[in-house]
Amino acid sequence: MTAAVLTGAALAAAGGGATALAGTSPKIVVKDGVTQPVFSYKDAIREHVYVESGVDSDRDGKKDRVNVDIIRPKETEHGLRVPVIMDESPYYDNAGRGNESERKTYDANGNPVKFPLYYDNYFVPRGYAFLAVDMVGTTRSDGCPVSGGPTDVLGGKAVVDWLNGRARAYRPDGSPVKATWTTGRTGMIGKSYDGTLANGVAATGVEGLETIVPISAISSWYDYSRMNGVKYTDDEQPWLADYVDTDPPAKCAAVNAELDEGEDDATGNYNAYWKTADYRDGTIARASRVHASVFAAHGVNDLNVKDDHFAKWWSALARRGVQRKVWLSQRGHVDPFDTRRDTWVATLHRWFDHELQKVPNGIMSEPRADIEVGPDQWITQRDWPSRDARGVVLRPGADGSLGLKPAAAGATASFTDAAGPEGAGYPEEAMVADPTAARPYRTAFVSAPLPKTGRLSGTPDARLRIKLDKPTANLTALLVDYGEDTRVNYLGAGSGIRTLTTEDCHGESTPADDACYRQTEVTTVSSPVNVVARGWLDAQNHRSLSRPEPLRSGRYYTVSWQTLSQEYLLKKGHRLALVLAGTDADYNFDTPTGAQVTVDLRGSSVSVPVVAAGEDAETLVAPPRSATTWRGPSEVSLPVQERKLY
Repeated sequence: MTAAVLTGAALAAAGGGATALAGTSPKIVVKDGVTQPVFSYKDAIREHVYVESGVDSDRDGKKDRVNVDIIRPKETEHGLRVPVIMDESPYYDNAGRGNESERKTYDANGNPVKFPLYYDNYFVPRGYAFLAVDMVGTTRSDGCPVSGGPTDVLGGKAVVDWLNGRARAYRPDGSPVKATWTTGRTGMIGKSYDGTLANGVAATGVEGLETIVPISAISSWYDYSRMNGVKYTDDEQPWLADYVDTDPPAKCAAVNAELDEGEDDATGNYNAYWKTADYRDGTIARASRVHASVFAAHGVNDLNVKDDHFAKWWSALARRGVQRKVWLSQRGHVDPFDTRRDTWVATLHRWFDHELQKVPNGIMSEPRADIEVGPDQWITQRDWPSRDARGVVLRPGADGSLGLKPAAAGATASFTDAAGPEGAGYPEEAMVADPTAARPYRTAFVSAPLPKTGRLSGTPDARLRIKLDKPTANLTALLVDYGEDTRVNYLGAGSGIRTLTTEDCHGESTPADDACYRQTEVTTVSSPVNVVARGWLDAQNHRSLSRPEPLRSGRYYTVSWQTLSQEYLLKKGHRLALVLAGTDADYNFDTPTGAQVTVDLRGSSVSVPVVAAGEDAETLVAPPRSATTWRGPSEVSLPVQERKLY
């Protein structure tokens, strides 16, 4: 195919929004559906400006100014107008960015010399500007960070407004500056907190933000701190704000105290504070306002930013009809650049070209979802969850079975929300060890061997009829796969990847900022058991996350909650189990209540979305029970996944 040489004016005529002066040299070249690296990275303009945000997060009586480090083709000084790729982050001077924890560096004039990650190296030569934005309260920006709250988001929104002529900015000498070099079309990208900010800014509905690429990103900060009233940790909000702020602690002490009060660790409830940091249905941001397209990436085994953040966000976007695409890996909190690098960069390139340069390259007509179903084994499907998934209702039996038939009336099982050896609850490895053995802190139900291989695609849903002898209990539901297999080692060091000493390069380099990064490879573990899906509920929050309702002793209640979502191969010969227990010592920070939990088996079930590849889904996951005696592994090792913030 011949290359298409497009001036900015030609792009504008094609709907791209870029302009150039007639007869000048700036040109964007498109070949085979993607922009080509025709601009010098070495000679690119590197500068920084301060955008006035309109918020005063540190309450010093002055509007916070947001530091924006910019790199753009030198041709933008001579008429070329380019779109923007923007990574807003709180981590540029503390944790650093990426698998190698890169930080920015500056010259004597305070202008950026090194930008973390490869976005600048790769995209600037192809006709983009890249902006590395310091979140309000971090690095060289004014203010106080608020752990995902309003001012974090509104600072990023102000930058998009400036790029589109709606906000003011200043050079370091105090003179005003306009972004005359850009089309205004902006895409935000980033992992973890960075991707979270992209979600939040998109959910304000700001004009000019055309697309976002949130990687392992939060969509509600309540869900980052807890699930259904069960806490993952204490002091999450003030701790994180303090971590990302490298200024003296006294500066933001009062703000941090308000974060501590607002998060309400005493109850674990959802309140007005959490609504300000909810991007799905919050006070300043909500999914109903999103008009930017979304290319999301998440690990289904991410136990830091758990995948309910993606699943609930995706569902809300789908209801609104937002253009979207997703990659789901079997890893933990890992960037797709470190799982499937070459394919990721090529796909991201086509995505940004389509959404920001308006290059008609067909990416939107391709399957919407790329899914890893085993170590480095990827499939594509039309959407997520699979449109072929069928919800199969599995029921616990009085004999410890898990099948289709309801238990007899009056059949029960029980366990205690008990303190384990360390004073918290019991760890998951104790919960899942030999499910046929009686344990006072859990009850378990196991299927017969699966006759064929199928796939779980979506979100299991637990529904229990229970009674307690105390006002509440912390409840854990685990969907467990018993069967020897080699799986991605998402609980081990690296959360499924190993970093190698060899490098590869994506983009152009300078002596101060190279485009080369260490390669990675998948890590696997062979084991007889794996927790497929996890979910937790504080029983008193079964009707409302904001208004707890203590349970009356001895009275039955129906409680239901969704587990975390999954994409998982259910393999022939394996057994599927439902394990019910109290406080999960690995991922819950609550104190066990000591309540005795009685489960009415006839009124209890778990719904599992199953893709059966043309076979009957019910037969696949609930085959007839065999007469063969089976015992599960008595010794199980399940490490707690490392918590890597970035």
